[in-house]
This record gives sequence, structure tokens and C-alpha cells, in this order.
Amino acid sequence: MHKISILVVEDDKAVRNLITTTLEAHGYLYRAAGTGEAAILEAVSGRPDIIILDLGLPDMDGVEIIEKVRGWSRCPIIVVSARSEDRDKIEALDAGADDYLTKPFSVDELLARIRVAIRKMSYDNSGAGEDAVFQNGGLKIDYSAGCVYVEDREVHLTPIEYKLLCLLAKNLGKVLTHNYILKSIWVNVLESDVPSLRVFMATLRKKIEKDPSNPRYIQTHIGVGYRMIRRQGDES
Repeated sequence: MHKISILVVEDDKAVRNLITTTLEAHGYLYRAAGTGEAAILEAVSGRPDIIILDLGLPDMDGVEIIEKVRGWSRCPIIVVSARSEDRDKIEALDAGADDYLTKPFSVDELLARIRVAIRKMSYDNSGAGEDAVFQNGGLKIDYSAGCVYVEDREVHLTPIEYKLLCLLAKNLGKVLTHNYILKSIWVNVLESDVPSLRVFMATLRKKIEKDPSNPRYIQTHIGVGYRMIRRQGDES
């Protein structure tokens, strides 16, 4: 059975030791790094299944690390940071983080977040295997490559926009509530932040819709949520 490997990026030795000791006690493999440069080297060479990342590192901001890692990997990234402002959370999540845990934290909560990340990994892997390409009218998602096309033209999405599109695609024709989307994408971090969700959805629409004010793919259900409309044939 494959043992989950976790990269712990934390410059505070006490916090780093707490996390690594907890991981070891629960049967996880781990590597540790205390700087951003070391973290990137470990991520490239070790290919961890999950990254636990502090944002306040001595040589670079953790958000920069997220952006670099997202250039080649979709492994779950759990941010563990003393920064508690919503803007910090949104910046990290939009850069590609999967979850955000604020210090001080309990080890039980950290372990729960890790279990959630593992379940999402299993779901994503099984989903990609069953249907590697999603096609809906002129919209195509290549799950294996992580690419999106509209009318055979590649569209470049941020990690959050890509996750939103994939969630809607996997629930084609179903109305997804705001809270369901927020919990699925941000793992309870921003479950009441509907205005932020609207901003992300607006930017996504600008990229995939010819006329965002008259959308063909993503329909708004006012006060409830969003639905991907089932399209037939090619879109002109």
C-alpha cells in the first residue's frame, strides 16, 4: 500500500518538529524544509503527495512557492500560517493552495485537513481515469493535461478557476449551491464568502464565454448558486 509522503515547509523549528512528529506518529512519510529555496528543491526532487506550507519564510513568500509548484504539480497544498486576514487566505488560495489553516492550530485539525486532501486526491485520480476528456459543446477540459479549450483555442485559467470549472463539469446540469461550491473548492475556509466566489466566477466567465452577460455554459441561479448548462454539438 502506498504511503503518503508529505513535505513540511516551516522555518520555526518548534512548529516544524510538532508537525513532523505528528506525521511520523500517524504513519506518514515526510521531508522537511526551512526555506523557500529548500522547499522547491524538495518538491522537485521528492515529488511529495501533499505539501504543508508556512507563508512567512525567511527567503521568499509562501505564495511565490505555491505559484512555482503549480507550474508543474497539482499536489494538494495545505497552508499553515499566522496570517489570518481574508485577503491573505484569498491570495494563497487563488495562487493554488487547497486549504488554509491558521496558527495556532490543533494537531487533530491538521490531521483532519490531511485526510480531506487524501480523499480529494483519490477522487481526482479516479475521475480522471474514468473520463480523461470532458466535452460540452465548444468547451473541452483535458483532465490529464489540466488544459481547457473553447472552440479549440486553449484558455489559460488560474488554479481556482480551473477547480471551479471542473466541479461544475463533473456535476453537469445540476445546480450547485454557493456553500457546496465553497466547501468543495476551499475546504470550509471561505464557506460564507459568497462575494469572493462571485468574483472568481466572473473572471472564469470572461475567459470561457463569448458574452459573459449572456452565458452559454455557466448559469447563475440568483441567491442559490451556479449550474453548467448542457450544450449540444459545436458552439458557434
